[in-house]
Amino acid sequence: MRIALYQPDMAGNVGAIFRLGACLGVGVDVIEPTGFTWSEKALARSGMDYAELVEVRRHVDWEAFVATVPGRIVLLSTRGGVRLDAAAFRVDDVLLMGSEGSGVPDAVHDQADLAVRIPLVPGMRSLNIAVAAGIALSEALRQTGGWPA
Repeated sequence: MRIALYQPDMAGNVGAIFRLGACLGVGVDVIEPTGFTWSEKALARSGMDYAELVEVRRHVDWEAFVATVPGRIVLLSTRGGVRLDAAAFRVDDVLLMGSEGSGVPDAVHDQADLAVRIPLVPGMRSLNIAVAAGIALSEALRQTGGWPA
């Protein structure tokens, strides 16, 4: 299982997701371009020393990323048709998160094998991307027995 970030806008969120991946043993894919200058310093602020402990794969664009995906692409989206608590995850799923500002384009949305949403109370737009990644990854790891020993 992996987390993938589609053209992320904020280095702080990427660093937090690197920390999440490092702590739970899950690699992170970053689909470029990013909305920030890629630097160890920018990512280290929120990822602390965990950023160097996660397996990170950078992809120059969407097509380069798709060519490396061995399993399903599971998109987390406010437009997802399946509630998180009704989704069935697999060990080789890649949990795709859209950019903070614009999500993913329709063409990317349409290529997802499964589109999942985290239910929110009425009137709320969305969660922070790192929070959403943590919630979705927790459920996926629970279902697949992927929690660290």
